[in-house]
Amino acid sequence: MPNFSGNWKMKSSENFEELLKALGVNVMLRKIAVAAAAKPAVEIRQDGDGESFYIRTSTPVRTTEIRFRVGEEFEEQTVDGRPCKSLARWEDESKNKMVCEQRLLKGDGPRTGWSREMSNDGELILTMTADDVVCTRVYIRE
Repeated sequence: MPNFSGNWKMKSSENFEELLKALGVNVMLRKIAVAAAAKPAVEIRQDGDGESFYIRTSTPVRTTEIRFRVGEEFEEQTVDGRPCKSLARWEDESKNKMVCEQRLLKGDGPRTGWSREMSNDGELILTMTADDVVCTRVYIRE
């Protein structure tokens, strides 16, 4: 099982503004969010059994923290800040990719989710979705 633990810095980002647009974020807030999220600091702690995670993402305007166990529902917020219930699961037996489906607690909106995958060369690939819009962010360990 790959070790997701560590401090990560973003190497590349594709379609983040398009993702925010699909979520209905207005143009002014999108510009602020894109600038603020240009260099997020990500800390991941993975417990000994490999199934429990703590993920802290920090930007100049917002810090989010989530704690969850793979296979157990938890509460978090969508990338645009709406409360949701989430369920992360391993994509396959190799456990190098976890996929998380999100369900809004109230209101309507696009179907959202994320995945985190360890690549063969040790990069962390974060994919966020809103319906058919996909944002991909690649991180390297600090």
